[in-house]
Amino acid sequence: MEELKEGDQAPLFTSKDQNGKSISLTDFLGKRVILYFYPKDNTPGCTAEACDFRDNYQSLKSKGFEVIGVSVDDESSHKKFEEKFNLPFTLLADVDKDIVQKYGVWGEKNMYGKAYMGTNRTTFVINEKGIIEKIIKKVDTKNASAQLLEVLSN
Repeated sequence: MEELKEGDQAPLFTSKDQNGKSISLTDFLGKRVILYFYPKDNTPGCTAEACDFRDNYQSLKSKGFEVIGVSVDDESSHKKFEEKFNLPFTLLADVDKDIVQKYGVWGEKNMYGKAYMGTNRTTFVINEKGIIEKIIKKVDTKNASAQLLEVLSN
């Protein structure tokens, strides 16, 4: 599959959120969406990133953004993650890896010299018309919101 680029139409998807509700990208037409992909609930980097988005959520909303986190964890894992860290935004369960594959973020990773398949942490900013505005591949997990706003202001 061809790699997504800024200016491309964002691939459409429908998946279940942490409450078992069906959510589609089309639900957010007319809003700017921060669609961030992360490897796993409750891991240090993913928790730092989610908490940064939580801490800056009102500020991002006031700028017209909706935040959606996506990982291949299931709904119950997302629900626990949301409750443990009081996350105010949507977490999508992508257990069948449909969304991570559409967005090209599922790939080979390396840890301690072992190769395995996983989600590459990536953030997409999708505009009101469903077009990819920005792609951030080297995410600063502790300062994800500030990094995002800085990238958008350049």
